[in-house]
Amino acid sequence: MDDQSPELRLVHLLRAVTVEFDLLGAEFAARQGLHPTDVRALIHLLDAARAGVRATPGWLGGQLRLNSAGTTALVDRLERLGLVRRSRDTADRRRVFLEVQERATELGWSFFGPVIGEVVAAAEGFEAGELETVRRFLTAVLESVERARPV
Repeated sequence: MDDQSPELRLVHLLRAVTVEFDLLGAEFAARQGLHPTDVRALIHLLDAARAGVRATPGWLGGQLRLNSAGTTALVDRLERLGLVRRSRDTADRRRVFLEVQERATELGWSFFGPVIGEVVAAAEGFEAGELETVRRFLTAVLESVERARPV
């Protein structure tokens, strides 16, 4: 494949954005005394809440590709730090749900808010149809990565 093709230039640009977001996540984790996996867990839990998904430890472990013991240690750590709360399902007391605490959201906004603001401002420079094209492209990229992930 031609390294200068428009498609590969997009791949390289996506990689650059991914690296920058990863560096930001690592900086946030370091400042808060967290492991990068803790940050990924919080992101998954926030995304689940936005999507109306009731997250359980098993669900979170699947998202992070962690075993049960690793997931338990992670949730214990996040709960100890006041970032996540466990709550029992009222219909099935054996089932536990995970909720991100307001403290975690506040910490996230205090660090990532300016970046989010800049990205939103950049997006405001595009027309609705262009934003829809970008959304469709990024969705297709995400689905492609999920399909191509090594097993």
